[in-house]
Amino acid sequence: MKSGFVSIIGRPNVGKSTLLNSLVNAKIAITSDKAQTTRNIIQGIYNESDTQIVFVDTPGIHKPQSKLGKILNKQALSLIHDVDAILFLVDASQVLGNGDKFILECLKNDDVPVILVLNKIDKIKNEEILGVIESYKDLYPFADIVPISAIKNDNLDCLVKVIKKYLKDNVKYFDDETITSNSTYFMISEIVREKLLDVTIEEVPHCITCVTTYYEEKEKVTLIGVEIVVERDSIKKIVIGKNGERLKTIGSLARKEIEKLLGKRVYLDLYVKTIKKWREKEKILHELGFKENE
Repeated sequence: MKSGFVSIIGRPNVGKSTLLNSLVNAKIAITSDKAQTTRNIIQGIYNESDTQIVFVDTPGIHKPQSKLGKILNKQALSLIHDVDAILFLVDASQVLGNGDKFILECLKNDDVPVILVLNKIDKIKNEEILGVIESYKDLYPFADIVPISAIKNDNLDCLVKVIKKYLKDNVKYFDDETITSNSTYFMISEIVREKLLDVTIEEVPHCITCVTTYYEEKEKVTLIGVEIVVERDSIKKIVIGKNGERLKTIGSLARKEIEKLLGKRVYLDLYVKTIKKWREKEKILHELGFKENE
């Protein structure tokens, strides 16, 4: 039996959550084409008969514009320690940027093996992959380099095979049926936030967070309430939409996915609440579950 913990780090929007979902063959992290979708530490468990890998998806490391952004960066960077390996995920279809160089600088003070994972190779020609590898390989002594396409499930078997070389433990942390350590409350909140990302305009998502406020199981239906927290009343109006139509759409899309998650009928109540500048208020961030890792 081989087992261990592996962090997935990288800039926003390089496909970390998509990779996690593909590796565990289940949707446990929300995905979006909007940057900084992941805001919490999300664990996904990969199981084979003789292997268990606990993958840790982290918020994208970025130049923070708020107290929330600083907390997310600190959370992500705290997870480069005490793991068996790090997957440094980059978008192979984009040029090497300062954000990538900043992350590599942060990794240089640690002795954890770093695997360079070139994602989105489906967007470039095969002959271009070598050029991407050349642009990165002299910046850091990578333990391995693996090109993949997370969305196409391309070369993920090879990635897992490479990861196995660095696993140090021989205990099973979770049973075979467990695919995530995150709570049902958290996953429900994230589903609602994903639907908000899908149907709102570009500047809205970063001003929003979601919290599951109640969860009550009845015989034939589960009653769920989710609070949508926004920064300004103008954003609240956008989320609700004309005659409440946008909020109804969000609720309908989220309810269907939550029913798949729970395997039973759901009655979903959504409430929109304004807390001005919530991303800058430490007390509010703490109450909403955004806490700085020690």
